[in-house]
Amino acid sequence: MKNRSVFVLSACAAVLLGGCASSLGGPSAMAELQARSGSTVSGGVRFSEVDGKLRVEAKVAGLTPGEHGFHVHEAGDCSAADASSAKGHFNPAGKAHGHHGGSERHGGDLPNLLANAQGEAKYSAEVTGLSLSGATGVVGRSIVVHADPDDYKSQPAGNSGKRVACGVIAAH
Repeated sequence: MKNRSVFVLSACAAVLLGGCASSLGGPSAMAELQARSGSTVSGGVRFSEVDGKLRVEAKVAGLTPGEHGFHVHEAGDCSAADASSAKGHFNPAGKAHGHHGGSERHGGDLPNLLANAQGEAKYSAEVTGLSLSGATGVVGRSIVVHADPDDYKSQPAGNSGKRVACGVIAAH
C-alpha cells in the first residue's frame, strides 16, 4: 500500500509539474482522476496543444494489467458513482465511434491506456480533432478510464466496460 501511495503522489506531482512547465510555453489543462465503480484507480492527466494537435499525458495507478479504454466524455461531471454523469464520448463532428487514428471517429476516442503488471500506466499521445477550447475543446469535459480495452469498432463506445476512473478537465 505504501508503494502505491508513493506512486500516486509521484504521478500527480509529475503531471502537475509538467503542467506548470507546459504553461510557460502555452495554455494547458489538467484532470485529477477519481476512482469510480468500486475501483482504486487514481492519477492525473495533462492536456496541451502542440503543432495543431492535442497532447494527452497521463500517469495512472490501480488498474488491472493490460489495456483500458480512455476517452474524453461530453460532460464535465464525474459525480455519479459509476461516472455515468460524464455522459457519452465527446463527439463534436457527429461521427461513429472508431479508431483514434482514423477520420471516422468521435473526437474523444483516444488510444488505449496500457497498464503494466503493477497496474501502472504512463501515457503520451498526440491526437487530432481536439483542442483545449472552442468547438472541439476539452476544457469543461471529462476524461474517463474504462475497465476493458476499446475495440475501436463496437458502437457506440468500443465495448470498453465500466468506467473505473473519471476526472473533470480544467484549464491550468
